[in-house]
Amino acid sequence: MGIDADSKLAEYARLLAAWPGLVGRGEDPAALIEDSLTLLPHLDGVSSLVDVGSGGGMPGIPLQLARPELAVTLLESDHQKAAFLEQAAARLGIPITVVAERAEDAARGRLREAFDAACCRALAAMPVAAELCLPLVRVGGRWLALRTESDAGDGARACRLLGGGEPRLVPAPSRLRRRGVVVVVPKLAPSPAAYPRRAGVPARRPLGI
Repeated sequence: MGIDADSKLAEYARLLAAWPGLVGRGEDPAALIEDSLTLLPHLDGVSSLVDVGSGGGMPGIPLQLARPELAVTLLESDHQKAAFLEQAAARLGIPITVVAERAEDAARGRLREAFDAACCRALAAMPVAAELCLPLVRVGGRWLALRTESDAGDGARACRLLGGGEPRLVPAPSRLRRRGVVVVVPKLAPSPAAYPRRAGVPARRPLGI
């Protein structure tokens, strides 16, 4: 990354720290950003990315700052957080699209199977996250989930139901997650029209459980 990207990442860390409720007590924004950037090696061939349940913009904003040619959409249903994302994009001068919708709704509209990749961080249990993310990914694309070794399992059946392939765990340690992994799931077939189910149902009745 160049000097400009480094300075914008530092500015983004300051924005995160200054906005109430985006960073937990004792959390270091710089460490959160570093953790997000562990996805960079998995973006080969990716030109469009959706960050599902983006929260304060991670991992989507750090990835766009590191890869300025990447078209990034931040999907965040909390309107206060979505407002922060809009302000952060304007302050950083980056062309990011913010969509203030639930993933269950977005994946039934114009964003369905519209992206080369979907990513998420701390979104939900693997079967739930799969249902929220895979319907947004085009066939031939991939879903990338930042997890730890201990919570990266139990999603294989849900992935198959949603048109995904076998999840592959790639070590991705960071200061924040010493036993961190990236779960890589290829999109092999279109997601069935029944998925995602209506808002709230994936969390109440996870697929494959």
